[in-house]
Amino acid sequence: MSLRNIAFMAVMTTIASASDTEADAVRLALPLDCELGRTCFIEDYVDNDPSKGQQRDFACGINSRDGHQGTDFALLDMDSIGEGVPVLAAAPGIVRRTRDKMPDDRLMRGVTSENACGNAVLIEHANEWQTLYCHMRLGSISVSSGDLVQRGDPLGYVGLSGQTNYPHLHLTVLRDGVVVDPFRPDATGTCGPPQKTLWIDPPTYTPTGLITAGFSDRVPALGAVTNGSARKQELAPESPMVLYAHAGHAQPGDEMTLTTESPAGTEVFKRKIVLTSDQVSQMRAFGRKAPTAGWPSGDYVGRARLMRDGKVIAHRFAHVTVTH
Repeated sequence: MSLRNIAFMAVMTTIASASDTEADAVRLALPLDCELGRTCFIEDYVDNDPSKGQQRDFACGINSRDGHQGTDFALLDMDSIGEGVPVLAAAPGIVRRTRDKMPDDRLMRGVTSENACGNAVLIEHANEWQTLYCHMRLGSISVSSGDLVQRGDPLGYVGLSGQTNYPHLHLTVLRDGVVVDPFRPDATGTCGPPQKTLWIDPPTYTPTGLITAGFSDRVPALGAVTNGSARKQELAPESPMVLYAHAGHAQPGDEMTLTTESPAGTEVFKRKIVLTSDQVSQMRAFGRKAPTAGWPSGDYVGRARLMRDGKVIAHRFAHVTVTH
């Protein structure tokens, strides 16, 4: 037996017999070097509704997407990609596979079902558990197949590779090849009140979320937002530019901020809106008329942020291109 295999067996034995495990469950730490509610937040959870076209998170809430097979830890701005936010091993184990050849491209050019995870690391843990880390920055992966890692060891940086148009880490937890929701490991595929989790320090859950955000050429009706007809991928230079956001389960006093940046990175507009309604579904929008010379051509980035008691509880990016 090679020295690497001997070391691997020793680590796995230690993991399996560690006092912080219950039965044979893996125990997870935060897989990102960030502060939840300040520099990052959980945007989407595992979809626990098996029916096609429907989604629900582990608590029967709205914070998931149809067929979503992981937990998304999202960053709050695009600049964080260049600054470098470390992705961390959530548990000790051995690196089984890596991919580090896909560009960071929000337009997702060249992405297929085979490489939707983007630049990635797959780690094997004890008792048939695995964790998969997706959408990492090109050239940042610092581990190789066969490397032993401890909980908290850096694996690389958050990027924009694969099937994503905003910076986040997608973490999938598997056991024997089957996706497990770390927030509901004993009953994946069902939802209900929080139970025991795989997290050493379980992240706080809130049912509030931003269902969508997008650009339009006018203040849209809620129905047009929900059916998708309000969204514009391109705007003419002389068109008004409006950013909208659709919130679910917001509370009176929550603060929604709508911000748009130009292709040069300068602020086009910013509006803070204090929500006063307790309606389950709420849409807010803000925008500006085009300047006399028209909007400069290029890609504009919108950000919708929802805060409660000084902490970020939801955030969505939006994109629109002005073409001449």
